[in-house]
Amino acid sequence: MKDLLGRGEAVSVEKALSLILEQPLPAPPTERTGIENACGRVLSADVVSPEDLPGFRRSTMDGYAVHSEDTFGASEGMPAYLALAGEVLMGERPGFRLERGEAAVIPTGGMLPEGADAVVMYEHTNTAGDGMIEVMRAVAPNENVILRGEDVRKGAVVLRSGRRLRPQDVGALAGLGILDVEVFRRPVVAVVSTGDEVVPPQRRGLSPGEVRDINSYNLAGLVMRCGGMPLRKGIIPDDLDRLRAAVNECIREAQMVLISGGSSVGTRDYTAKVIDELGPPGVLFHGVSIKPGKPLIGGLGEGIPLFGLPGHPAAVSVCFETFIGPVLRRLAGEKPDGLPPYRTVKAFFGRNLASPAGREDHVRVAIEQRDDGVWARPVLGKSGLIRTLVEADGIVVVPPHKNGLYEGESVEVRLFNDSPC
Repeated sequence: MKDLLGRGEAVSVEKALSLILEQPLPAPPTERTGIENACGRVLSADVVSPEDLPGFRRSTMDGYAVHSEDTFGASEGMPAYLALAGEVLMGERPGFRLERGEAAVIPTGGMLPEGADAVVMYEHTNTAGDGMIEVMRAVAPNENVILRGEDVRKGAVVLRSGRRLRPQDVGALAGLGILDVEVFRRPVVAVVSTGDEVVPPQRRGLSPGEVRDINSYNLAGLVMRCGGMPLRKGIIPDDLDRLRAAVNECIREAQMVLISGGSSVGTRDYTAKVIDELGPPGVLFHGVSIKPGKPLIGGLGEGIPLFGLPGHPAAVSVCFETFIGPVLRRLAGEKPDGLPPYRTVKAFFGRNLASPAGREDHVRVAIEQRDDGVWARPVLGKSGLIRTLVEADGIVVVPPHKNGLYEGESVEVRLFNDSPC
């Protein structure tokens, strides 16, 4: 059964995602990169530790290195007395061995001298004079000590292939002396804007009916945030031959093609036709049960995933986060870890809002901190209004089985993320 625009029945969000993700997408090529440029890149090979970390026993506290047995039974009423044998200096191997009945001053991170097996915190000691200290609390073997290799063992897999590197991951690589890693190349994503009414943002004095190109800039930022490299191909008018030529050029230069506008079914909307002409499987779905973004097209041509996005900016962002982001992460070589690619926060919904059953509704919201907690205030407006995105902090998803949300209802807000997906 077709709707009034000639489309077949809209598929669910889950079905649309499975249709595109089950396709045999191309494996990304690999390259080596220095760790100074590795944050946000996806590993293409496991990283194995070349050494123990730390490479020596080190103190986790400022205090005294001791033989733990010398402190057994120590208390404020009956302290243990130890003779000071020296001081451990940062970045140096102690030039002495600690004998029984002795202690050595040691800073946080200092290397334990031979013979010591624990550290007593300064707070649990007193100076007794004549080179002696009082220990008023017993310590167990290895207390306040990080053992050699306790953090990472030589030969252990530190980071696995398919992981997108975070700042702390890069820090771990630096700590192990690993200066470069094997990563997948960033996928190139071609971005095409379509429509006779769309003009470059540099245009001044717009004629009636003209609009400046918003979507290609929005999409380029979303692609970069997801670890891809945007390739903006300009604005194509509503002309089948010119769109066909542009898309054929894109699939030779990129690993994904995004076409903004021309996804609905009208006499001058050619996106679906051009995708189908590339050969099987062609268009995989045209129309998804989601608002905003119902006219979305997803397909595959010559092994390249292609998306035809609605022209409205809010719909573009929702479709990217929901459909394009997961495909782009796969093209980048990232392996799913079961965690959502967005941060979430619990909030109370700000008003009663109806939503038609059978459709996944993505509601833009602004986060407000009130006396009684965090609230998500709906930013209402048509999907063609860029203001609704600029004012919003995230999205609340109303699932297809619900008829809406009540004021004060607990919801989960998917926050717009400024870091890579």
